[in-house]
Amino acid sequence: MVTKIAFFGAKEYDITSFGRINEGFHFDIRYFKGNLNKNNVILTQGMEAVCIFVNDIADAEVIDALVAHGVQLIALRCAGFNNVDLEAARDRIKVVWVPAYSPYAVAEHTLALMLCLNRKIHRAYWRMRDGNFSLHGLMGFDMYGKTVGIIGTGKIAKILIHILKGFGMHILVHDIYPDEQFAQEEQIYYTTLNELYTRSDIISLHCPLTEDTRYLINEDSIAKMKDGVMLINTGRGQLIHTNALIEGLKEKKIAAAGLDVYEEEGEYFYEDQLDKIIDDDVLARLISFNNVIVTSHQAFFTQEAMHNIAETTLQNVADFRDGKVLVNEVTV
Repeated sequence: MVTKIAFFGAKEYDITSFGRINEGFHFDIRYFKGNLNKNNVILTQGMEAVCIFVNDIADAEVIDALVAHGVQLIALRCAGFNNVDLEAARDRIKVVWVPAYSPYAVAEHTLALMLCLNRKIHRAYWRMRDGNFSLHGLMGFDMYGKTVGIIGTGKIAKILIHILKGFGMHILVHDIYPDEQFAQEEQIYYTTLNELYTRSDIISLHCPLTEDTRYLINEDSIAKMKDGVMLINTGRGQLIHTNALIEGLKEKKIAAAGLDVYEEEGEYFYEDQLDKIIDDDVLARLISFNNVIVTSHQAFFTQEAMHNIAETTLQNVADFRDGKVLVNEVTV
């Protein structure tokens, strides 16, 4: 039985990777460029499943429409589900996700941001293109012996910890659900957020976005950090209050920030904005700093990850179609 899937936020690389994997599943996938929202949810009429990504909106209003249209499954092709109203979906429509597609990809991108900011690679690149070979303003620091604080110790964070230990860094970690066995094996130290803030030279965020973690990094938490701290976020944009981050940068409290996510990224990320004016004043201010690197939520974006995302997503749909246990079901 062929299952019809409405695929939102489709890019060429999505169509290529999912098309290749779908040769083994034979689903009827209808690709739509726009992100799912209340204005285009009508496109799901006659569909049995929708496939969405991080900037698609599946709030209560959209879920009501999906259910009315007969959609039975929301298949997230990502490792986050904060854009889905799970309470509205409960007992009405199933939700599945891709809990892990390539933790190595995100961990390696996190390291790339750290190294690029520390050694000012981005600034050196642009200088060289203009014929400026001076070293003024490009001094970094040895990673060896520095302390890095990791907030959240899921799969990505654990791989990052392995990598950073190879640099000879001291590791502090915080998680509301500490993995004591991992800590013992890796000889790392779980600690409070306050201690992590005060001792870390670099802080990297790897926790999920929940009501408890929303704006975890704010004016108060930044005030507790070391002067000259580096802040990295490859998790979710709303883990950081961006205005507080900007103030920290202006006051030199934060020496550098590497962001693969932004709290209001939906309008901009994954789209070519080259010929448009960025009318988000906060984002425009943020990217104006020469000690800030913003990437377009691309940490996941490797060949291996895209293959795994497509394979897991379509297998989730197949399991639902065949009445099997949904091993990747998201529940409240």
